[in-house]
Amino acid sequence: MRSSAPRRTLTRAATVVTTALAVAVTAAPLTGTAQAHEAVSGSLSFSGEPGEFVSDGQSHQYTAGAVEMFDVSGSTDENAVGVTVVTAEGKRWYLHLAAPDGQKLTDGATYTQASRWPYAQPEDPELDLSETDRSCSTGTGSFTVSHIAYGPYGYVRELDATFEQYCNGSTQPLRGEVHARTAEPPAELAVGLDLDTTGKINTRTGEITVGGTVTCNKPAQITLAGNADQPQKRTTPVGWYEDKTVSCTPGAPVPWTVSFASMEPGTTFQPGTVTVRGTGRASDRDYPVTVDTGQQTAEVALTKS
Repeated sequence: MRSSAPRRTLTRAATVVTTALAVAVTAAPLTGTAQAHEAVSGSLSFSGEPGEFVSDGQSHQYTAGAVEMFDVSGSTDENAVGVTVVTAEGKRWYLHLAAPDGQKLTDGATYTQASRWPYAQPEDPELDLSETDRSCSTGTGSFTVSHIAYGPYGYVRELDATFEQYCNGSTQPLRGEVHARTAEPPAELAVGLDLDTTGKINTRTGEITVGGTVTCNKPAQITLAGNADQPQKRTTPVGWYEDKTVSCTPGAPVPWTVSFASMEPGTTFQPGTVTVRGTGRASDRDYPVTVDTGQQTAEVALTKS
């Protein structure tokens, strides 16, 4: 009986930390589309022959800075890019270019037999130029990526491409080109966590107060989780904390504290040394990724508050 209780509580403590770490680790960089970023320069131009539906047989040209929106986005696996243009009149044009599944868009590559999603098969490239009131039910075509350069997590820094699209089985082509440059990509989020080696205990309630500091290279909301255990002669009190949010700003370590009591029935923390563990995680506001601090452990000396 005496030996099984501490072992049981220590196992439970380890489970809490393992679970917290698992949440942090599984929140890895996302696949899919990164956040869109405004082009600092660029143009989208296209024209269609008489009878071509999407262009209405007209020539169109839109320049970054002269329209309401000229945004560029990319998939985190560098498989696809999208360009969204909103004109002063409120028309929304969208261009989508994608390599076959599992491939990256690369400089100098020409992609033929492209189809419109969702009709494209995994082995097909994807192409779609459409406007809110003018889009194809089905479409085919080809495109050439003259140049493309990425930043972190699908951030598109530079794009030059030409394309040719046939809408709804028509033999009338739409031909166009896109050029875009975005600003230097933001830094990737980095966060850190340190645990203090001293803490307080309220001997009346058994509640302990521990803490530390967090650091970041750009503003972030860091969520902390962890636990503490204190092996004693006949038992081991164990307590934990979770969803402790700290607003971090760069420049200096940001202090934090958290208070909790033992969650094991019939146990209470005492003045002395406890083992405190912790981890932190935060979402990068510029990229579709969550980063973590890694697990930190400290031997903390508790004194009476």
